[in-house]
Amino acid sequence: MLDIECFSFLNRALETELEPIVIMASNRGMTRIRGTKYKSPHGIPIDLLDRALIISTAAYQAEDIREILTIRCVVALSLSLSLSSCSSGRR
Repeated sequence: MLDIECFSFLNRALETELEPIVIMASNRGMTRIRGTKYKSPHGIPIDLLDRALIISTAAYQAEDIREILTIRCVVALSLSLSLSSCSSGRR
């Protein structure tokens, strides 16, 4: 949980020439901004929230999980085969 000083730092960093990409996740709803008496969505100051791109997410369905696991298994298998061929001297 970030406080108002952290949000001030992020605001300054976002205004620099080499502005970073900041990714935050929250499920806090309307809550008090730490270090202040003010409330805002997710406890994020309104000025920073106005500059944010908010992406809603939803829980995975069974088919989505199956597809993710299939892709990870294929990648892990191909990586394993690649490493085994390198370690045995074949290329």
